[in-house]
Amino acid sequence: MNRVPLTLPGAERLRGELKELKTVQRPRIVQAIAEARAHGDLSENAEYHAAKEQQSFIEGRIQSIESCLAGAQIIDPGRLNVGDKVVFGATVELLNLDTEETVRYQLVGDMEADIRAGRISISSPIARALIGKREGDVTTVRAPSGEIEYEIVSVSYR
Repeated sequence: MNRVPLTLPGAERLRGELKELKTVQRPRIVQAIAEARAHGDLSENAEYHAAKEQQSFIEGRIQSIESCLAGAQIIDPGRLNVGDKVVFGATVELLNLDTEETVRYQLVGDMEADIRAGRISISSPIARALIGKREGDVTTVRAPSGEIEYEIVSVSYR
């Protein structure tokens, strides 16, 4: 079985979400199903069907998180000693050479990726183009909109 890389903070966030799902969301949905059942005829009960659908989603998410955590290789980016080289867990500041815009991303595991929070998956095109590069290097990322050139401004591990 392949070990899934996760950052230490990402694993902690997933554990928190798992606890929330099991202790808050699951009991709430079980109560909603019980209340919907009390309304009678289940074949035409929209509340019941919506609650069952939500229960299915919650149970699937619980299973997904548990599976991920069970097979995870947890890496603390703050303990990595690789200098200015880009590896898993790095926080990278990039300069788009066409638009002169800067962006900052942390390279994380697939389960913890959140572009709005600046965390991109290690398997994303940008991350794959950055792995092994150093500060000052220029790399080309193949994106759906075409090729984009980035200069690596800084690399840090937190």
